[in-house]
Amino acid sequence: MSLQQSDLNCATSSFPTSTASLIFPSASQSFSKTLSSLKSSTLSVRNRLSSIYQDSLFVQQVANRYDLPLIANERCGSWYIPPEHKVGSAYFKSTDGHQGQWSFSTRRLNLQILEFVRHHKGYKTSNQHEEEFETDSTRRGKSMPDALSKTVPIWCAVMNRLLLDRQDQGFGLHTPMSVVAPSERSQIESRLDRFVSEAKRLQLDTSTLRQRLSGPLRPVFVTPDDPLPSLPSQAQAPYHPIVCLTSSHRVHGTENSEDNYIQGAGDDSEGWSQGLTPALFWRHKDTLMSAIDAELPQLIASFTASAQTELPSQRTAATLITPTSVIYIGSLGSIHSKTWDAVVCCSHTKPFPGLQQTAFQSANTASQPKVLHFPIPQGKLGSRALRTRLHLIHPFLQPIFQSTISEPAAKPLKIFFTCPTGIDIAVGTALVALCLFFDDDGNTLNFSARADKDTEVWADRKTLGAGVIVDKTLIRRRMAWITTARSDARPSRETLQAVNTCLIGR
Repeated sequence: MSLQQSDLNCATSSFPTSTASLIFPSASQSFSKTLSSLKSSTLSVRNRLSSIYQDSLFVQQVANRYDLPLIANERCGSWYIPPEHKVGSAYFKSTDGHQGQWSFSTRRLNLQILEFVRHHKGYKTSNQHEEEFETDSTRRGKSMPDALSKTVPIWCAVMNRLLLDRQDQGFGLHTPMSVVAPSERSQIESRLDRFVSEAKRLQLDTSTLRQRLSGPLRPVFVTPDDPLPSLPSQAQAPYHPIVCLTSSHRVHGTENSEDNYIQGAGDDSEGWSQGLTPALFWRHKDTLMSAIDAELPQLIASFTASAQTELPSQRTAATLITPTSVIYIGSLGSIHSKTWDAVVCCSHTKPFPGLQQTAFQSANTASQPKVLHFPIPQGKLGSRALRTRLHLIHPFLQPIFQSTISEPAAKPLKIFFTCPTGIDIAVGTALVALCLFFDDDGNTLNFSARADKDTEVWADRKTLGAGVIVDKTLIRRRMAWITTARSDARPSRETLQAVNTCLIGR
């Protein structure tokens, strides 16, 4: 018995119990660093750009095959399309198609696609198709991003029911059978009526939108790993195909097994691009593709620095937000494109020379408009800073609107909301004004009949007078005005939270 116990103790102390026991600790750490180094080298910027270019060749091949206009699903879709071949962008999020989280986004309506469908009727294939081409990619392990396999089909089904008021087979939900199981498809279908009801509450101008469609929208799915489908002629299929193209082929193993090819290389570019954008990549493609890894950081830095000197007006112009005739949104670069009556500017940069760095300034000369300047940064910090400033929009604009009611001007007011990009913080400030000063027809509200004139009270009240109730439904409706007029508007979650806190206290 004693001998057996001794043998057991010997066995316990002699055999390794972990991987670290097999090699020296220093060697274990070296092995871990080697694996990390190998992964980093495989996922290098050069390999990413090479993979993006390889995928873009497939995108162009398919586009040429079908003779289709190309729409990039942002944020990564633009990496795969040369700018001269890209007709526009869309914003379908994969999260709206995730299992159990299926949704129709009232923030990202993507109504510009309907305009593309109408406009590109003259760009038909030899088979007389009227179609659009939606490009996106997905990372390793999936054959198709949820944005294309589920979010786009949901959008098509909702648009068909909303605008064409049909629910037969041709207007139903169409998803790829190889990706979406029948049970999941059934669960999504059970939610479509609710999605349509949510869309109807936005009070969109459906009569105008309906004129852009001569038949239902139907998604068609293309991947590098499947044969290209044949599209029927217009006579055989009286619908608008929306071709959902996955640009990257599926990687089943690691990137090392694919000769350093990276599936979905353009995804999450903030983490690897070092400031490089799709536009800069395509502008300097030959130089970037011929450089070695060590040269890329300096090259990218020089390209991004040069891009900073470009006029922002080349990126985004001022857009009138209909049905109003008053509110415009745009980047700082378009601030001199018109003669404005008032400007709400969110930027560290002064919108006009000599402007004092204060929260509010009335113009003293006829050459400058009245200005409300928020010297705040871009991004999350700027969106959070809005929470303490948005309440200033009401006392700034109310006297301007009130003066036009008492003394109508010969020309309609032009009020400009701006930030460096014109797609985030400026959208939030304009959204507050749209909720506070306009009725559902886009007319300026008359506040002269209000019993409560205290400008400090409005933010704590849900009723502003003139029968206007400020709630989340109203905010969504006014946001729909913005996204309909300006398809690239993408206010962050933090910006919209600041608006909700300002208007309804949550």
